[in-house]
Amino acid sequence: MTETPCDQATVEAVLDAIRPSIKADGGDVELVGITDQGVVQVRLLGACIGCPSSHMTLRDGLAANLVGKVPGVTAVEAIEDA
Repeated sequence: MTETPCDQATVEAVLDAIRPSIKADGGDVELVGITDQGVVQVRLLGACIGCPSSHMTLRDGLAANLVGKVPGVTAVEAIEDA
């Protein structure tokens, strides 16, 4: 079965729609990339770094919206700086 490639512009548009809520709490999100398997890789920024609620932001905000609104997105994962 061939996976539908994710449209980066659509992913960015969904992130832009979510971003004001994240920024209201002092954080932000940056698109790092999209894998061939449809996994959207993001970097959490600002107050999201080290926040105990960041896993909920990732799961309930980012993943729920991206998987639900962008065809081909299978998951969202946070990438941390090495």
